[in-house]
Amino acid sequence: MKELKGSQKKYLRGLAHKLNPSAFVGQKGITETLIGEIDRALEASELIKVKFNDFKEKDQKNSLIKEISKATQSHIAGMIGHVVILYRPNEILEKQHIKLP
Repeated sequence: MKELKGSQKKYLRGLAHKLNPSAFVGQKGITETLIGEIDRALEASELIKVKFNDFKEKDQKNSLIKEISKATQSHIAGMIGHVVILYRPNEILEKQHIKLP
């Protein structure tokens, strides 16, 4: 998994601006159901937002984001407040919606 460049992250954040969160992390934290939901959303649209409802501390959020990213094999395109933007290109080239600059 190649790391995203700064310009690519900026491009993805621009695309994600109009999106609503696809998943919410509540007080239970990361569960198998949550990972499955995020995985399906990434498979369907490649770019999603995940909102943290109960985790307000930055260090705690960052560790959860890294864990989610690793479990779903996705890139972290950015984080705005309590919302993280995740990106994972579709493995099938014909089904890729987003072309990175």
